Formats: sequence, structure tokens, C-alpha cells
Amino acid sequence: MSQLSSTVSTHAAQRKMWLIKVFSVIYFTAVCEAQDTDATPLFGYISSASPTSVTPVITTVYEPPVPLLQLKSSWLELFPSEKVELTCFISGSSDWNFIWYRDGTEIQSADPNLSADQSVLTITAATQMYSGKYACKGQHKIKGVTTQISNSLEVKVHVQPKPTLIRDPNFDMFPGESVTFTCMVSVFSEWDYLWYHNGNKIKELKTNTYTIASIAHSNSGQYHCKAKRGTGPFYTQESDKISLQISDPPTPSLSLQSPWSDVFKTEKVKLSCKVGSSSDWTFTWYHSHKKLQQDSVLKMDGSYLDIISIAQTHEGDYTCKAHHRSRKVITGFSNTVNVIVHDRNPAVKLTRNPEYKVMFTRESVSFNCFIDLSSGWEYLWYKDSTQINAASVNMYQISTVGTSDTGLYKCQAKRGSNQFFKTESSQSIHLEVQETPVPSLEQSTQWLDVFPHEPVNLTCGIKGSSDWMYTWYKDGQQIQADKTVSFDLDKTSLSISSASPSHRGQYSCRGQLKRSSVISKVSLGLTLDVYDRNPAVKLTRNPEYKVMFTRESVSFNCFIDLSSGWEYLWYKDSTQINAASVNMYQISTVGTSDTGLYKCQAKRGSNQFFKTESSQSIPLEVQEIPVPSLKQKTQWLDVFPTESLILSCEMANHSGWTYTWYKDGPKVHANDALSFDSNGATLSIRSASTKDKGGYTCEGHLKDRPVTSRSTSTLRVTVYDRNPAVKLTRNPEYKVMFTGESVSFKCSIDLSSGWEYLWYKDSTQINAASVNMYQISTVGTSDTGLYKCQAKRGSNQFFKTESSQSIHLEVQETPVPSLEQSTQWLDVFPHEPVNLTCGIKGSSDWMYTWYKDGQQIQADKTVSFDLDKTSLSISSASPSHRGQYSCRGQLKRSSVISKVSLGLTLDVYDAEPTVTLIQTPEHRLMHTGDSVSFSCHINVSSGWEYLWYKNGTRLPVSGSNHTISPVKTADTGSYTCSGKRGRNADFSSNHSLGLGLDIEERPQANIDLLTGWSEVFSTDSLVLRCQVQKSQDMWNYTWFKEGQPITLPPSEKYIVTPQNDPEQSLYTCQGIRTGRPSYSKPSDTFKTKNLLVKRRVLLSISGFIFFAIIAVIIGFTVLRVIRKPVEDDGRPEEANLFLTNAELRNRFDVPCPMVEYITDAELNAPAKEEGENGMLCSETTPLPITSPDNEAVTTENHDKEENNGGLVSFKQ
Repeated sequence: MSQLSSTVSTHAAQRKMWLIKVFSVIYFTAVCEAQDTDATPLFGYISSASPTSVTPVITTVYEPPVPLLQLKSSWLELFPSEKVELTCFISGSSDWNFIWYRDGTEIQSADPNLSADQSVLTITAATQMYSGKYACKGQHKIKGVTTQISNSLEVKVHVQPKPTLIRDPNFDMFPGESVTFTCMVSVFSEWDYLWYHNGNKIKELKTNTYTIASIAHSNSGQYHCKAKRGTGPFYTQESDKISLQISDPPTPSLSLQSPWSDVFKTEKVKLSCKVGSSSDWTFTWYHSHKKLQQDSVLKMDGSYLDIISIAQTHEGDYTCKAHHRSRKVITGFSNTVNVIVHDRNPAVKLTRNPEYKVMFTRESVSFNCFIDLSSGWEYLWYKDSTQINAASVNMYQISTVGTSDTGLYKCQAKRGSNQFFKTESSQSIHLEVQETPVPSLEQSTQWLDVFPHEPVNLTCGIKGSSDWMYTWYKDGQQIQADKTVSFDLDKTSLSISSASPSHRGQYSCRGQLKRSSVISKVSLGLTLDVYDRNPAVKLTRNPEYKVMFTRESVSFNCFIDLSSGWEYLWYKDSTQINAASVNMYQISTVGTSDTGLYKCQAKRGSNQFFKTESSQSIPLEVQEIPVPSLKQKTQWLDVFPTESLILSCEMANHSGWTYTWYKDGPKVHANDALSFDSNGATLSIRSASTKDKGGYTCEGHLKDRPVTSRSTSTLRVTVYDRNPAVKLTRNPEYKVMFTGESVSFKCSIDLSSGWEYLWYKDSTQINAASVNMYQISTVGTSDTGLYKCQAKRGSNQFFKTESSQSIHLEVQETPVPSLEQSTQWLDVFPHEPVNLTCGIKGSSDWMYTWYKDGQQIQADKTVSFDLDKTSLSISSASPSHRGQYSCRGQLKRSSVISKVSLGLTLDVYDAEPTVTLIQTPEHRLMHTGDSVSFSCHINVSSGWEYLWYKNGTRLPVSGSNHTISPVKTADTGSYTCSGKRGRNADFSSNHSLGLGLDIEERPQANIDLLTGWSEVFSTDSLVLRCQVQKSQDMWNYTWFKEGQPITLPPSEKYIVTPQNDPEQSLYTCQGIRTGRPSYSKPSDTFKTKNLLVKRRVLLSISGFIFFAIIAVIIGFTVLRVIRKPVEDDGRPEEANLFLTNAELRNRFDVPCPMVEYITDAELNAPAKEEGENGMLCSETTPLPITSPDNEAVTTENHDKEENNGGLVSFKQ
């Protein structure tokens, strides 16, 4: 029983101790909380109105009075050498001595700077050591009683201050502005201020400001101040000097922004007014000193004045003034810009040089366009009212004119850009361009075959023009004047005074314009023949019948085998006949007397004539009974249907005969198609047909006697049954001919002969020889057309065939080959390939010759050509290949050569290109989330494709820029780039220098809750702290609430209260700093609970527990008193039911109840770690933070329970 009683007593004691500990915690918590509420008196009070009256025994006891310490001087704050007086007194009594104290230590009288005279203490402020709290104590002179210490007065001794002088405004000033100087002393305030200008005292003021309401140049200089106080007085140090610089307002600069100051109506003018490079000014504009106002024409935009469409009223001088935006400063007038507005539009005049009425191809001509007013003109050129694509200068020049340049030319001028002004067109000037003419070479003497010593005259001229002089050629060699050869003034005539065989040859001439170097083509040639011998004279007779019949006619013809222009002499039987001096001597009716020997002789010339030898003699025998002669009068005996045919039958040298006609034996009679003349001597078939073919004969019959001649021989006539076919051929038959080539057309008839040929181009007859071949020795573009031919024969009633088929001739100007680059660029590097092509579009009939800087290129080890040299390939370029390349074509079929192509300049660099790699920003060290850009650039040429490398490995990136955004740690490495170009990457550059890039993880911000669990009961707020993990740098922090920044200065801590967070929001933070990295990663989100509500609930529970514990204690006490202990010595002692405080500290499985209640630690409790004192729960234990990842679990388990209990969590 005793053991049981002891055990119960022990357990009761342990429970009491445990309950006392719990009660102590709850009590002190409640007391702390009660500090936030209205306090009630801890103890009651005794009413002054006692219900029972008590008569006191009065005993008087005096307390010693307390001295009063007062300041006798002006201030307690002193400066070196200043004094302060303190007085200590006891009101109503002078029986006291005083003891002085500084900072609780009695003052000894040995200090010379402290002078104590009974109730007055004088302190001389020598140093700051005299600063302190001064007090006094009274000692009664008779009783020796001491008082309490008086009130204290604190004396402060400062070092001599130096005022700070500031100026407002603090910039260079202009006359008339206001400036204020402020002199500030950091200690004390009752100062008098002294002001100095350039070392001279100017003012003494009670206030610390000095204002100059309207400054002038005389106010420029150095200003400083100092302060004083007291009667002594005490002076501060002088302030630093401040300079006041006063200058005149700047003069605005007025400039003309449009190109010219003299303008025409409707043109635009722009003026600019500037004050240096400052933008602090506004501007006022003046025209002839009158202020301008903005309207629909005048636009004022900042420092610019735009006159949109100028008029005559806008002419004059323009100036401007500037007004400072923030200061009442106005400048003077700017410089003047004079704008002239012309009262009329400019006159445009066109001239031509030279002014020849007719120009010839390859001459040069220039047109000049003159404007009589202003400048800045661009010129527009027109030909036949169509604008010419020419340079916009006032001269249009045609260096080599052609016939296509013929036309009317005029010019026009304009100026301006967007809203330009255009003049009227000039007068038109006609330009007529003709092909260079061919001079005409003619003989002035009657003949070109001469005999020795005969004179010769030739003339050369271009019809209708005297502007030429001439050069003479014989057999292609230029002729020079000598003893026998002479020329007139312009060499229009050539005279040979005495011909000789050396003058024999073909003569031609060529004209040259006197005014220029234009040379005509060579004339057609005239061949001069100088005989080596005298001419032979031959006599013939017609008819040549040996025997003539009387009354017949006979004629003699005298022929010279050389030359012409002869006069003839006739002889019969060596006697000269009085006959005409022509080459025929005719006896119309012969008689027997005419029988004899006939001969002739010739002469020519006038003054000095030339006479030949006599001809041979021809006898004439005249007899009767002539024989008829049958002849054809038309040219041919084979005819075509409808063609005419005439036959004649006559007696030689006899007349008076009639004739009878026969065909194939039978006599021929007249009909509709066949007729005879009056005596039947002529048979005419007007329109032949196949029935008219056959053999024809005739007989003659003398009219005056019945004499019939013998039948004539047969003439056989053929009549074809169809018309002839005409065929046209061309040689050569190329589809396209080029100027300078030769071409011939041949017209062929498959039947008969005697044809004359007619030639047509584009259905128009050509003035050409009537032979069966038409030849163009040198074709031109004007020869292009359709050609055909036709044949005819006969004279009066001619026969004409059908036209041949048409053959087209196309003649083109010799083309200029096109030189092109096959490679993409013409500036290359050593060993880079180059390909050029030369070609004439649409034709493969050419082969080409290549030139570099005018010298022909030959193939070598690096230069090669294809089959026709249409392409030039340089396999490996070098500086020796540098130059201008051109080409020229030559027709494969002929010697026609094209013009030289336009040139292409090939530039070969001396060295390979430099590759530059630039990084932006230029930091080697970067952090995740940053952005970095690399730019690769090659200093020369173009067409580059850029390749990117990291640590030598090719990156799948193209372009000249490579951006990494955001960067990751995997992006750490060395970056280089290179360039390549060409379709097959023909050329590659070297790599750039490498740029290293180190990427580190951006530091992470983290939120900690600084409010401990025990503090929750004594506060309405939570203190959150943001820190950047694993960083030794100094950081500022920005706080975010629900993703939006909180508008507070950056701070490491943020306090959450029910007032600023009634809705219990999500919080994050981020570190920021001026160095790198400039910001951290945002923290994880943090969500608080409604700690205020929980605290109220917890206090209610603690009150309940408190009273419950009191009741338990009282119950245990009563139980112990009324219950007797039972002794049971034999019963073993029970184990302790409760752990001691020391045992609790050594246990790791005991939870902290406050933490479990206030937070969600039971849901996501971390592994327990032992604190420094071995306890798991203490005053400084931070409340665990619930992350959003665990929020769902907490909310799901406690929503219903907490909401029903009236508790609202911050995490809801």
C-alpha cells in the first residue's frame, strides 16, 4: 500500500509538473497576445471616499527640493571657441551651494575651459571633449543636506562647419534670367549669411538664399558664402566657390533645306532654323521682318518652315528667332535667307552644233538645252515627241550619228524630287542624217580610149553639194599631181595634158567633207585605155551583094576598131566624095555609074585632130535582076501563143518589088491574125498560135516588069504550146544575211531566148540591168525584202511572162555579241574558277575571239575555250588574270566581223578574305536564359554563304547571323565561322578566330518564412525573405503577387498582413542586381495560410485548456486530501507514464503540436533533423512552407473539415 501510495504520489507530482509546464506556455502566450488588445488594470484601486472618517496624526517631513538647470546663453550646440552659460538654482532660496556634473562625473575646477561661479557654469568649447550631459546638485550651506540631481542639459561641441553652396538653376545663364544661390550649414539653423562675388563681400542676409532677379554680364564670376552667429561672432569656413557664367543667347542658324533659293511659282521651299545641336528651343518665323502665321501654304513643324506651293507674295528675306522651352529666353534674329520667286516660267532654248542642214553617218552632233533662270535643273530629252533615255544634263550628244537618228529633237527641264517643277518644252530642231554619198565620176573628154599625146579630162562630184574635196585613185593607188597630171581647187577634175601608156588604168575618186573627217565611199571606176598603136579602119557595105540591081539601095559603113568620136571621110576610086562625115555612106538608088572602088578614113579632135590610115577598098558592082531576100523582122522565130511575128521579103539594093509568101509549100493568105503590107514584103502575125508554125518562103516581083525572082530560102517558125516558166534562185541561201555580205539572184527561163528581165523588191520594180542576174555586192539592212523577177521580150508589142516565186532576203546589222559572267561575281580570289560566255543571241553561226585589256587571249594551262570559243574558262584565277575582258564574233561562213562586246572587268584579289566573327553582347560568361548573337562578316566581295562551327563541329545553321536564345549550358564552347561561295562551293575561306562562350546556370531565388511558430500567436503578419541560392553576390529583390510585380522598393523581405493580402495569394520573388547576372530565376510560388484566424481560435482553445487544468489540479488536491494512501510494499513500482522534459528532448518521434496545427507539416513533413539543443520544436522553429505541388493533397484532405469549422486557409 505504501508502494502504491508512493507511486500514485510520484505520478501525481509528474502530472502536476507536466500540467504546470503546459500552463506556463499557454499563459505566457496569452499574455503576449493580450498586449495587442485593450489592457485592463492589473490591480484595483482604493476609493478616495472612504465610508469611515479617520482622524490622522500629522507629522511634517520635508523632501529636499530638486534644483532646476537652465540655459543662460543662446544655445547648447557650440563650435570651437564659443561659450555657453548654464545656471542652476533652487526657487525661493539662496542657501544652497551647487556641485556640477558632466555625464554623471563631478566637474573639477582645474579645467580652465570650465568656470563655475556658484550657480553659473561657463563652458568654453575648446574641443569636442566638452560635449556631454550637464547636471547639478544642491548642497545646503547650513544643514549640509544634498538634493537630488537636477534635470540635465546636453551640450554638443561641433567642429567648424563648412557651408555647402548650391546654385539653381545650375546651367549657363543668359542676361535677364533669375538665379538663386543657397548656402546650407548642416548643423544649427540660426545663422547670418555673408555673400561674396569674386572675393568681394556683397551681402549679409538673415536667410540662406541670395537671388539675382535679372542677371547681367557684370554678374559673371565666382560666388561663395560663409555663415556667422553670435556677438563674438563665430564664423564658419568659406564654402567652395561656384562659377556663374553669363553669355548672350545663341544666334539661330537659318539654312535653306531645299536645293535652291530662287524658285518658280508652285515650287516648294523648306527652311531650317537651328540653335546648335540643342532641341530645347521653339522657333518664330519672320518674312521681311513680319511674323508668319501657319496656314494652308505655310507649314511650321518644329524647326522647319515649309512653303508648300510658293507664290510671288512669298518672295523676300526670311529670318527666325528661337524661344527656350523651359526658360524665358528669346534669341535675336538669325541670319537672313533671301528667297526669290520668279514672275515667269523659265524659257528653254535648244541649239545644235554643228547646224548643218544634212548630217552624214558617223558624224558627231550635240544638242544644248539652255535655261535663262535659276539652277539645279535636270533635263529631259525627246526625239519625235518620245522621251530619250539619256543623262539628265543640259547636253545630249550623239558621238556617231546614223540614219535612225533622223528626227525632231526638243528638250525640257525639271527640278525637285517628290513635287517637281517642269518647264515648257523647247522649240524643235530637225536633224536629218543621210548615208555617206557615193561620188559620181564622169569623163569630160568624149572618150576613155585615147592614143598617145591625146588630152584626157575627168570630173568627180557629189550631186547638189560643194562641201566636199576629193582624192583620186588609179588602180587603187592615190594619184599625185605631176608634169602631165593636174587638179583644180577641190580636185573636182583631173586633167592629163598628154596621155601615155603609163596613164592606162581604172580611175576612181573618193570625197571627204571639208567640215569633218567623214569620207565617202569610192566612186564607180572609169577605165582609161591608152593605145600603143594607131587604130585600124575597116569598111563594110550593106548589103554586100556582089552585084546590085539598079534602083536598089546600098550603104557603106566605116568601122574603127579602137575608141570613138570619129569624123569620117569617103573616097571612090581615090577621089574624096562630098558626103556627110558619119561612119555610113549610103547610095539609096544605085546605078551602074556607082560601080567602082570605095574606101574611107577617120579623124577626131578639133584644134589638133588625129587622122587614121585609109581603110581597105570595097568594090560596088551594079547589075539588073536582083534576087529577093527573106528576113525576120522580129528577133526570134520561136514564139509563144499571142506573141507577134514579122517576116520580110525584099530585093537587096533594089526597090519596087512585090512578094508572094508560102508556108510549107502552099501560098499564104491573109486572115484575122495574119496580114501583109502593101507590097507583100512583110508578113505580120499579130497573135501567134500553133497553126502558124512551119517553114516560110517568098518570091519577088518587079512592078514595072514581069520579073520574078527566085524563091527565098525557108525561114522556120516555131510556136510553143505553153507560156515559159520563170524560176528565181538566190546564192547564198542563208536565212539571215549580215551587212557587208554579198548576195545574187538568178532568174531562169526554160524556153526560148532574147529575154529582158525585170526585177522587183516588195512588188516595186528595181532600177537594175535587164539581165538574168541581180547582184548586191554589199548588202545593207535597207535590202531586206521580198524579191521576184519577170521576163519580157519585144519592143512595141512586147511579151511578158508571169512573175517568178518570191524569195525573202533578211539583212541584219552586224550584231554586237553579249558578254556575260557564268560565275556569280567578277571579284575573285586566288585559285577561284571564273567562267565567261560570249554569244550572239539566236545564232550559232559565229565563232569568237577573246581580248583582255585589248590584247587577244590565247589558251594556256589555266585559260581554255570551248569549240567555237563561246566560253572562256579560268580554272585557277591569279592576279595576272586581272583586267577588262571583251570578245568579238566572226561569221563562220564569211569574213564578217562583229563589233567588240561591252567589257567585263575581272578583279583578282592578292590574298584570301578575312573572316571576322563578332559576338553581341561581348561577354564570355553568360547565364541560362540570356540571349547571344554571333555575326560573321567577310570584308570583301559578295555572294557568301556562311558556315558555323562549335568546337570544330559544323552547326546546322545558315546566314551571316547565328542567335542562341535562350542559351543553355550545353551551348558552352568555342564558336567559329567561315564562308563559301559558288554553286558547288568552288571557293571556301579560312575559319575566323574562335570566340569562347561559357554558360552557367542562372542562380535560383528561394522564399523562406522568417516568422517562427511561436511568433504566430503574437503577430498579425508573416515575414517572407527572398534569397538567391549558392550566390555570394549582393542582390536586390523584386516581389510578385499572383504574377504581378508589387510596387514597393526592392527588398530582401516582404511582410504579409491580412490587410494587404485578404485573399491569401501566391507569392514569388526574383533577385536583381547591377552586375552579371543581372537577374535570377524566379522562386517557386509560396502560399500562406490565414494565420490570424487560426491565432484567434488557438487563443480560445488555450483559455479553455487553462480552466480545465485548474479544475484538474483542484480535483487532484481534493482527492489527495480525502483519500488515504494504500501501502503495498510488495507490489512492484509501475513504470513512469509520462516522459520528463529531458526525455522529451532526446526523443525524435515527438511532434511539435503548434507546428502540426498551424501548418500542413503532417501532410508533407520533411525528414526530422535534430537542432543544436536536441529539440525538434523551439521558438525559432520556422513554419514549413507548403509548395503548390503539395497544395492539392492538403486542400483535398482538409477543405471540408476546416471550412466547416470556420477556418479559411491561405492555400484555398
